Amino acid sequence: MGEVRSGAAGMASPRVFPLSCVVQQYAWGKMGSNSEVARLLASSDPLARISEDKPYAELWMGAHPRGDAKILDSRISQRTLGQWIAENQDCLGSKVKDTFNGKLPFLFKVLSVETALSIQAHPNKELAEKLHLQAPQHYPDANHKPEMAIALTSFQGLCGFRPVEEIVTFLTKVPEFQFLVGDNATTQLKQSLSHDSQAMASALQSGFSHLMESKKQLVVEQLNLLVKRISQQVAAGNNVEDICGELLLQLHQQYPGDIGCFAIYFLNLLTLKPGEAMFLEANVPHAYLKGDCVECMACSDNTVRAGLTSKFIDVPTLCEMLSYTSSPSKDRLFPPKRSQEDPYLSLYAPPVPDFAVMKMEVSRGHGGCPWLFLWGLITLAKDTLWLYLGLGFLFLLSSFGERWPRACPSSLYQGPDVGLHADKSLSSGEKAVLGVVLCL
Repeated sequence: MGEVRSGAAGMASPRVFPLSCVVQQYAWGKMGSNSEVARLLASSDPLARISEDKPYAELWMGAHPRGDAKILDSRISQRTLGQWIAENQDCLGSKVKDTFNGKLPFLFKVLSVETALSIQAHPNKELAEKLHLQAPQHYPDANHKPEMAIALTSFQGLCGFRPVEEIVTFLTKVPEFQFLVGDNATTQLKQSLSHDSQAMASALQSGFSHLMESKKQLVVEQLNLLVKRISQQVAAGNNVEDICGELLLQLHQQYPGDIGCFAIYFLNLLTLKPGEAMFLEANVPHAYLKGDCVECMACSDNTVRAGLTSKFIDVPTLCEMLSYTSSPSKDRLFPPKRSQEDPYLSLYAPPVPDFAVMKMEVSRGHGGCPWLFLWGLITLAKDTLWLYLGLGFLFLLSSFGERWPRACPSSLYQGPDVGLHADKSLSSGEKAVLGVVLCL
């Protein structure tokens, strides 16, 4: 945009500046240029060299200490976004600054998943503080981590507990699963069908805990028996969909002998279409299995794991902390709300104060100019607009300060190359749906 404003010393400082964001090369990521993360990295940095034999799992856009974005503007004295925010607190706006202690409250990511992530959940604020105090090497901060995943491609994941009726059906059809859950827990689950939700929750906790706490030798033995049985049925041309046979074989190939393979019989299996989302509040068990997504969360890296991983696992904590509420898979979807003023804008607004995500679509050009479609995340905090773009770039539209009009018109900025449009006229401190269009 090229606009500047005067700083305290009278020197021009940019209102918009680009950031270089951190790539995490976790083992579960897609390899090389097959990864959307790698392609975003290459598109945003002409000097980037993609290694085709290395995974590119996550692109972090934010100021978390494990992935603080670097500032790419030589006019800015600070080197990272976190440093800049610490010295420019007004950029957050007074409400965000006071509520979140002067820190950027969210972290935005792009994920490219090739192999399954761990069976996991994220702690609430109280538990996060406790875990960080007890084991900071495993729980690196004291913040909670509600998060939302929005599919960019077909995206498969596990999320929340299945209806108990479905779990009981699997206990009947998969004897290896029933063996590990145990007779007492199996009976409790079956009997809970005729009782209230509290009895169901108690039965779920008992059954899931018995499964996850099974001895390793028994898990390996039962998993090998199940894999052999399913493989024989597949070879014979039989349909094994009723016991999630193909998924079981896939997970066993990725994590042989892992108890997490059996978790598919407790947790809902979701396949999101592009644009569909699931919201993961505190204590909800989940695992991402395959595909590309954008993910937004509170600014935290706290995860409690119990399977499908080589990282630190904490089964007792996970089983104790979980929300044992069962629901159909369709209830785990989190639909966006389409703007009434603009059919090309959709807002994913979860019931947390830390973040919201907006999807912006541009259907066609105007006046012969090709338009570029952008995924973006907008936070409007008092006098500040934060803009996250799905091209591997992150921009801070800094505080307008004294120059921000009392009632800003819906066309916030219009130039030959870029337009910013809100869905309404807004005053300082209001929220708005913001559209971003680039003319190429």
